[in-house]
Amino acid sequence: MPCPHFKITIIQRSHGQSAVAGAAYQSGEKLYSEYDSKTKSYSEKKGIVYTEIMLPANAPPEYSDRNTLWNAAEKIEKQWNAQLARRIVLALPREVPADQFPAMLQDFCREHFVSQGMCVDFAIHDKGDGNPHAHIMLTMRAMDEHGNWLPKSRKVYDLDENGNRIRLPSGKWKSHKEDTVDWNEQSKAEIWRHGWEVVTNRYLEQNVRPERVDLRSFERQGIDLAPTIHLGPAVTQMEKRGIETNIGNLNRDIKRTNRALLAIRKLIAELQSWLAALIEKRDKLVEEMREPTLPELLMQYMDERRDERNDWSASGQRKGTNMDLKKVSHAIAFLQEHEIATMEDLQSHLNEKEAAFSDLDNTIRGKEKRLRDVQALVKASDSAERLLPIHHQYAEIGWKSKKEKFYQEHKAEIDEYNKALRLLYKFYPDKKISNRALKAELKELADDLEALNKELAAIKTDLDELKFVHNCISPKEPGKEKASVIDRLHDKQQIVEEQKRKGKTRSNSRENEL
Repeated sequence: MPCPHFKITIIQRSHGQSAVAGAAYQSGEKLYSEYDSKTKSYSEKKGIVYTEIMLPANAPPEYSDRNTLWNAAEKIEKQWNAQLARRIVLALPREVPADQFPAMLQDFCREHFVSQGMCVDFAIHDKGDGNPHAHIMLTMRAMDEHGNWLPKSRKVYDLDENGNRIRLPSGKWKSHKEDTVDWNEQSKAEIWRHGWEVVTNRYLEQNVRPERVDLRSFERQGIDLAPTIHLGPAVTQMEKRGIETNIGNLNRDIKRTNRALLAIRKLIAELQSWLAALIEKRDKLVEEMREPTLPELLMQYMDERRDERNDWSASGQRKGTNMDLKKVSHAIAFLQEHEIATMEDLQSHLNEKEAAFSDLDNTIRGKEKRLRDVQALVKASDSAERLLPIHHQYAEIGWKSKKEKFYQEHKAEIDEYNKALRLLYKFYPDKKISNRALKAELKELADDLEALNKELAAIKTDLDELKFVHNCISPKEPGKEKASVIDRLHDKQQIVEEQKRKGKTRSNSRENEL
């Protein structure tokens, strides 16, 4: 199936990032940054199969040069925390021929970005490892008709109910900033994701492929499955080298549970549908005929199977009968153990199992969500503990310039520490955090999920027994329909009734002759 990956991020100067460096990375080129007077070289990077720059009509022609475009985009930004470019990383469908990838991206970028006034720089990466994907970089500012960058926002004065400006106690006019373009609005991300979904599905359809991609979350699609956890590049590389990780193991457990839940839901739906049809057919039997029990139907199945083997060898007949007897005896024992004799008993048992599955499903979902949260909290707690000495050093520096220099030297560690603390305080506002307690809870949750999955397997085994009863009473054969035992009993009853009517007619005829 096509991978639904579509991630949007911002290249920010406050994070030590560079638009020129980003462009060099995704294009595999050597570019010179005028902002910091450094060369950004990724010319040794492999797997880059295609790059292209797409410009709106009012953009200067020289922006078709990657180095010129992104140095210009950085030069116009004066703030230390400026947003330099928007980056999108999206998965390309392996089901579409690779030579169509550039056209797919051109269609997508032209409709959603170039037409809105953005400059687009995209690159296709494919190392042949089954993960073709594209990097798209977008400019953050609009341009006027002469190709000059426009401000990102403008000052707007607030007005009272009479349309007059509002003066503040300080004597200044009350005002606020408004974006000159709507590219940063949250709704745009949804529009772009849907746009890529439409383009992908169009190319899949053109290539006569049955697969379709849906970039909505499981929750928005109405799919009751747990999402997996994003691995990240470091964990992904470890997993590729065959090194198992906690996150990788957790994702494997989530996928295994999701497969089991889907299989059980499907089995319950099939059995409920079959049982409803079976009861309807049972009700059509003539009133004089006693309702057959499920064990009797299974024995009737044995008789039917024996009749089908009339032209077999004696040895083959014995072997077939022994196999059927073993399976049917096991099924009858199961029915007797659970006191299932009639179709109503079977319906009641199936409803009971469906309710148990629903409760189990909800419990597993809650445990898995908490497991993901605790996994993140343990990681954050470990990071906070590991980086606390560096944070203390940073906090104790009094001179602003010296503090800024220390921050630039240890930016990654300080940012990671602050991010970890924000997550921990979100769950523990009282700041009482015990790493040992979190790890103990993590183990307890893993044990709980293992036990719950065993219960899930027991329900699956129970339903498989019912599935066997279903296949005996209402068998399906590839390429043709085969009447169920109920149908065949009904047909026999019809024959008996017809014979009775014919016998009665002949008797009346003889009486008239006399």
